[in-house]
Order: sequence, then C-alpha cells, then structure tokens
Amino acid sequence: MNTNLEINPLDRTFMMQKSSDKELLVQMALDSTSAFEAIYNQYSDDMLIYAMNIFRKKDVCEDVVQNVFIDFWSRRKELKINSLKAYLFQSVKYQIFNQIRNQKLSDEDFTRLKIIDLSMNACRKLEFDELELQINNQVLKLPVRCQQIFVLSRYEHKSNKQIAEELGISIQAVKNQISKALRSIRQNVTKEEWAFFFICLFHFL
Repeated sequence: MNTNLEINPLDRTFMMQKSSDKELLVQMALDSTSAFEAIYNQYSDDMLIYAMNIFRKKDVCEDVVQNVFIDFWSRRKELKINSLKAYLFQSVKYQIFNQIRNQKLSDEDFTRLKIIDLSMNACRKLEFDELELQINNQVLKLPVRCQQIFVLSRYEHKSNKQIAEELGISIQAVKNQISKALRSIRQNVTKEEWAFFFICLFHFL
C-alpha cells in the first residue's frame, strides 16, 4: 500500500520498538507516520485474508483494506478506540458491506460470514455477544405488534409473506413494522455496529 506519507527519519526508530496498540494509537494521533505504518504492517495481511474470506475478489478486498487505512489515518485525531484489532476488522466488514449491499449474495456468502463470526477470538466474540444483547434489549422496547413481527422475521426467519398470512395483515404492513423496528435499533448503536448487524440480518428480510 502506498500511503503517500513521508516518514520523518528521526521517527523511524519507533518502528523497531515493540509498542502496544494503545501506545501506537497515541503516537499516531500525534502524527507519527511510523506508528501508522507499524499498525499497517501488523494488521493489513490478516485484514486482507479476513476480507477475502467474506468476499472472494482480491482486487476489491485490497481496495477495502486500503480504504480502511486511509480513513483510519484521516480520522486519527478524533478516534476513540478501545480495541484496535476489533475496530479495524469491524471497519473491513463495514467496507465489504458497502461493496456488496447492491449485489445479491448467495447462501454460501452468508454461511461463510456466519462461520467467520463464530470463529472470532474470545475478545471479539464478547463484543459480538454484547451487541446481540444490546439489540435484544432494544427489541424488547418495541411496541408489541412491531416486536412480534420483527421476531418472526429476525429470529424465526419467516418471509414477509408468511408473516402477513400468519397475522392476517398486508405484506406492506409487515414491511412498515420491520422498517420501524430497524429505525429504532439504528438510533441506539454506532455506525459500525449497525453495518455489522445489518449484514447478518440482510439475508432474512
């Protein structure tokens, strides 16, 4: 990746040091291109593999990883990151979503996505579980009818037509209630969390 960043010669020694992610983030926020390059070298290969496991087009996945790092550098002074690895991999998934949201994905694509989610490390899995819990709590706050329709769609994986027939309402009414539920949930999660949740949900709507 050509970052077009000129590295200060006095800063090069920093790349040779074993620094924690937090230390690297602090240095990067102070415009250290060496810290940025150290992060890139540490994570970019795994991010590319991760992207290609979801969307098997190498050129697209390479662009995704590059775009993640371009955005990462441009927002270096404003980012508040608890887990650097989780942030970068979430960003990859969000970028992949942007690439595929207008395309029809196969069952294999979604199966692969679920397998990847289940194989995340313990820390990442905990974050996923926390997001699921957060979303479930939001679902419980929905109006009764809205909650009922969303559960039938999201958790029982029924089609809009099946839900409409079961409840004796129109398909459009089902769509309206699902949209209402999604808007409510969207207001209570971050952009990255929403993209992650929506990818997993998309197949069933």
